[in-house]
Amino acid sequence: MRKRLFWILGILIIFGLAVLSSAGIVDAQKKFGSAYYYFFHQLLYGIVPGMLLAYILSKINFRLWRKLSLLILLGALALMTLVFVSHFGFATKGATRWLNISGIVFQPAEILKLSLVIYLAAWFGGRHERTNHWLYGAAPFFIVLGFAALLLALQPDIGTLIVIGFIAIGMYFVAGVNLKHLAVILGIGIVILSGLIYFKSYRLDRILSFMDQNADTRGISYQVNQAKIAIGSGGVFGVGFGHSTQKLGFLPEPVGDSIFAIIAEELGLIGALVTVGLFVALCLTLTQIAVATLDPFGRLFVSGINIWIMAQAFINIAAISGLAPLTGIPLPFISYGGTAMIALLAGLGIVFNVAKD
Repeated sequence: MRKRLFWILGILIIFGLAVLSSAGIVDAQKKFGSAYYYFFHQLLYGIVPGMLLAYILSKINFRLWRKLSLLILLGALALMTLVFVSHFGFATKGATRWLNISGIVFQPAEILKLSLVIYLAAWFGGRHERTNHWLYGAAPFFIVLGFAALLLALQPDIGTLIVIGFIAIGMYFVAGVNLKHLAVILGIGIVILSGLIYFKSYRLDRILSFMDQNADTRGISYQVNQAKIAIGSGGVFGVGFGHSTQKLGFLPEPVGDSIFAIIAEELGLIGALVTVGLFVALCLTLTQIAVATLDPFGRLFVSGINIWIMAQAFINIAAISGLAPLTGIPLPFISYGGTAMIALLAGLGIVFNVAKD
């Protein structure tokens, strides 16, 4: 299973780097004066350090992270609070999500995802009754998740909040859930998310544009309609690698949450199915590793990493295809983002160590 995981991950990274170089070639030239800026930046500041970190973590006994889980979570939450300190945090596109510490720029929300997977795996893997008793299970679960959700809502970063919600609820379920507790948690989560959407007009606009995608095609429905044009233009075999017209300035965020539309345009239905197939293969492999792992912490950790990647991937694909409201969630291993790549590879490095146990 380790070899299969290695090859699937390698193919995903190489495929993602190739797609990113094509999707970002126009935007990179326009913004940075170098057509392959995104390619080299992703490679040098995401993939290379991420693979190095993954290799190191694959050699460390995964049980160490169970002992350090609370410290790791507290460290991640501390970094999240630093984004609101003017000396360290800074805003882009109206959201304060980035830190600059001694010239090192990164997004702490990506570190928070990994730290929550570690913490929840340690918490629920420690004692089974924590999933069946409100005091041991749901109450601490709400405290941790609530504080993380508050910090994300203040940034604001609702896309990451949704992913973290999937991670937490998914791991709670895998741990052996009390269905009454799960129903309460889901209900409260839906109410909070509805409130966050209702009181911000641009979030409500995304829901309205999803419900009627033909309304205001030059306004709130512009991105999803341009994405659907790209997907439809690709047909079965695509217009050819590097020949997308939507990346010429028509489709917003071609290297971010819209990159799947570029894949479908250039590589067609075949390329889209290959992309989905790679994520399905990764999901099945991680599921097999989790099932084969006897250690409760290891099993829950692998499950959490699996839920994180799959939730993010398929929410992105569904949203950009018009099957779900747009959320701004990037496509794992393919969309541009160094911090996200490093965090994902670090998590999978620990998975490699679990798999050999």
